[in-house]
Amino acid sequence: MIWVAATLIAATAQTARNAAQAGLTRQVGTVGATAVRFVFGFPFAALALALVAIWMPIPRPDTTVLAWAALGALAQIGATAFMLMTMRGQGFGVATALMKTEPITLALIGAVILAEPLGPARLGAIAVATLGVVLASGVAWKRAAWGPVATGVLSGALFGLSAIGFRGALLALPDAGYAIRALTILAITLGMQALVMAAWLVLRDRRALAGIMAEWRVSLGAGVLGAFASLFWFIGFALTPAANVRTLALVEVVMAQALSGRLFRQTVGPLQLAGMGLIVVGVGWLLSVAA
Repeated sequence: MIWVAATLIAATAQTARNAAQAGLTRQVGTVGATAVRFVFGFPFAALALALVAIWMPIPRPDTTVLAWAALGALAQIGATAFMLMTMRGQGFGVATALMKTEPITLALIGAVILAEPLGPARLGAIAVATLGVVLASGVAWKRAAWGPVATGVLSGALFGLSAIGFRGALLALPDAGYAIRALTILAITLGMQALVMAAWLVLRDRRALAGIMAEWRVSLGAGVLGAFASLFWFIGFALTPAANVRTLALVEVVMAQALSGRLFRQTVGPLQLAGMGLIVVGVGWLLSVAA
C-alpha cells in the first residue's frame, strides 16, 4: 500500500526536521522555531510545483479547495499554539501524549465532516494504539493539571481538524494524480501559513524574525525537511482517511523509545513496554482492516 510507505517516509523526515529545529528554539524561541517550517518550507514547495508545471498540467483550485486548505492551515497553526501552551504549563511528556490522541478525534471528525466510514474495528484499532501512546509516555497523570490537559486535548483535536482540512482540499481538487494533488495543496497551504506567520513575526516578534534570518542555514534545512515531510503526509491523506495515516504514524513513539534506550541508556518501565505493545497491536489491527 502506497499510503503506508508515504506515512513512514513522512514520519522519518518529520523526526529529522524536529532535530533541525531543536537548536533553533534556544536562539529564536518556540514561536520563531515553529514559523521556520512554514516560512522556509514554502519556497521549496513553490519551486517544486513550478518545475512540475513545466512537464504536466497542474490542477486549478476553486474556492472550495481554498476553503478546505485555509481550514487545515489555520487549524494547524492554532494546534501548534496550544501545544506550546501545554508544554509551558505541564511539560513535554504530557503535551506529547495528549496530542497523540489526535487519531481518535480525527476519525470522529472525518466521519462527521467527510462522511468517511468509521466502523467498530477501525475505531477499536485507533483507540488501542492511542491508549498505547498514553501508557508509553511514562507520564504521572495524577500530577497533571487540568488546564494543560485541556489545552493538550484541544491541540490534538485541532491537529486532527487540520488533517481533515488537508484531506478535504485534496479530495476537492479536479481529477489529477495523487502526487500532483499533494504537491499543489502543499504549496497552497504552506503559502497561507507562511503569510500568517511572517505577518505575526513582523508585527509581534521582530526579535525572533531577526534570529531566524541570522540562522538562515539551519532554517533552510528545517524548511526543506518540513516541506518534504508534509508532501508525504499529503500523499498519505490523498490515498486513505487521515485517521489511518496518523494512527500508523504512532509507530514513531516506539522507535523513539527504542532509540532513547539504546543511545541514552534510559530505562523503560513495565507500563511503557505495555504501551509500546499496544501501539504495535493497534497499528497492526488498523492495517488489517484498512487493507
